[in-house]
Amino acid sequence: MTFAEAFDGADEIRRAWLAGLAPDPLLTVSEWADRHRILSSRAASEAGPYRTARTPFMRAIMDDLSPSSAAQRVVFMKAAQVGATEAGNNWIGFCMHRAPGPFLAVQPTVDLAKRLSQQRIDPLIEESRELRELVMPSRSRDSGNTILGKRFPGGQLILTGANSAVGLRSMPARWVFLDEVDAYPGDLDGEGDPIALAEARTISFGHRSKVFLASTPTIKGLSRIEREYEMSDQQRYHVPCPACGCLQWLKFEQLRWEKGRPETARYVCEHCEEPIEERHKTAMMDEGNGARWMPTAGPETLAAAQAAGVVGYHISGLYSPLGWLSWDEIARSWEQAVGNDAALKTMKNTVLGETWQEKGEAPDWQRLYERRENWQLGEAPEGVLVLTGGADVQRDRIEIDVWGWGRGMRSWLVDHIVLEGDTARPEIWNDLTEFLNTTWPHAGGAHMALARMAIDTGDGVTTDAVYSWVRSVGRGQVLAIKGVAGFDRSTPVDGPTYVETTEAGRKLRRGVQLWKVAGAVFKAETYRFLRLNAPTEEELAAGGEWPTGYIHIPKGTPAEWMKQLTAEQLMTIKTRQGFQKLEWQKTRDRNEALDCRVYARASAWLMGIDRWDERRWEALEEQINTGHTDTAPAGVPNRPRTQQPPKRRSDWMGTRRGKWF
Repeated sequence: MTFAEAFDGADEIRRAWLAGLAPDPLLTVSEWADRHRILSSRAASEAGPYRTARTPFMRAIMDDLSPSSAAQRVVFMKAAQVGATEAGNNWIGFCMHRAPGPFLAVQPTVDLAKRLSQQRIDPLIEESRELRELVMPSRSRDSGNTILGKRFPGGQLILTGANSAVGLRSMPARWVFLDEVDAYPGDLDGEGDPIALAEARTISFGHRSKVFLASTPTIKGLSRIEREYEMSDQQRYHVPCPACGCLQWLKFEQLRWEKGRPETARYVCEHCEEPIEERHKTAMMDEGNGARWMPTAGPETLAAAQAAGVVGYHISGLYSPLGWLSWDEIARSWEQAVGNDAALKTMKNTVLGETWQEKGEAPDWQRLYERRENWQLGEAPEGVLVLTGGADVQRDRIEIDVWGWGRGMRSWLVDHIVLEGDTARPEIWNDLTEFLNTTWPHAGGAHMALARMAIDTGDGVTTDAVYSWVRSVGRGQVLAIKGVAGFDRSTPVDGPTYVETTEAGRKLRRGVQLWKVAGAVFKAETYRFLRLNAPTEEELAAGGEWPTGYIHIPKGTPAEWMKQLTAEQLMTIKTRQGFQKLEWQKTRDRNEALDCRVYARASAWLMGIDRWDERRWEALEEQINTGHTDTAPAGVPNRPRTQQPPKRRSDWMGTRRGKWF
């Protein structure tokens, strides 16, 4: 080695050593973003230089991510599309350029981490001259630039998914960005909470580390981001009223509009009650006019959060800049969502940035018993246009409820049948096959057949028998289902998957179609519908309508059935690992009526009745109104029968082969 080479090597070591001793810069993340960040058209709706002034509420959040801030844990509970991920990307770019160190960025899944890298991180680097000089192109040999890893002088960015235990324990990290934490799994491969696993990477950096948690919230009691926010100082962005100048944080309750005219939406000041036009929003949010974040936590929570270095922020879509989400769009979305739990949950989570409260308190069975209606059991009343069934398999019987459905998701309990017998023997399954041919007289004179029936695949002991029977009757009328946990209202029934069955000792691959049903969704819906109030006779005479989803129960229904329909409660419980989860739990031994309702509702959902238009309902109504006893049964969409089967006797709640109760 020559003297010159030795001198150059020593000089390089000296520069690296001095850089390591240098204090963190006083420059903040928002200042860096305004100076160096260029938004690419590949990843942004508004390409060009990043401007914090466009979303001024993000300035304090980004500045708390700066090394000069004393905050160690920054929590952001927010609506969708308000700039949280871009703030995290600004932080990544800042740390690469001005505060290098090991950086861990976590998305809900590895696939989403790859997408973030390709759609956001690569453009972040490519559009910034300073970052391009630090991160070598991925085409270069030994560049350290891969989809899930970006090496730069003094540090490395690792991207991973919360579903990867290996990725979360891959390295120590000074900076940790946890995005959309409410979508993380509760327990990762038995190793614990993904958030705790990621935060454990920062231990060796002590007070110099920083963690940023951001997410739209989900369900109250389960939402991680809400739990983290409630342990913070709970800051809200307060803006001045253009009329009186008083500060307030924007609440959905103060957004007012004429019913059916969302374009009239105005925000009403909670102090002077003057309507505020949306055109004032930009000036209201300007920090130069007095807008600022203010803590709202109680004294004890505030003191604990400040001592722990935890700051929390909440923002809703009401603050969305002009040109993004408008107030009249929010009003329109709300009007469209009313009466639809799935749409309301989406509104609460993604637009208001609030958790959704699952209503799992059981209705009063006595009130339901007293409101029974005066029509005959075993008959489909006026309004019923299609029938579905739900069958619950026990070891000594099969219980079946038949529900009628009509416009506006109204439903009628039409019949209840108990087939008694050992479900391990073929006789009871022959009876169930015969039951499929039953018809019910409609108030309009037609006879109605069962369009679909969902049957639970049992407790494990009876599962093979259920599979064998379902396969024997075919896929047209009967659906095999299995209950699963979850509150996904957008897809409460998922599938089908194909399960292996046996016949005469032979294994049949893909023998039976199996549908997975999120019973929690339909139970919550049923309880909500049961709480609806019936219109008075005067209201009906004046042209009033029944509420959407109203459940009609016939006279003669016993109290025991009412108790079974309301036999579960939604409760928050702790798992063995210490996590919270919502779970429906029985408050009494028997709940068959509720289970059968869920199965019949799943059948109706799979038929698509939630999405039927008026033409479809009119066609069914015409079929029923013109039906006669000597024609094919009415109300069976897309499944005509060749002949009328005989009516099978169906004793209500009772004595087919013995007493039911």
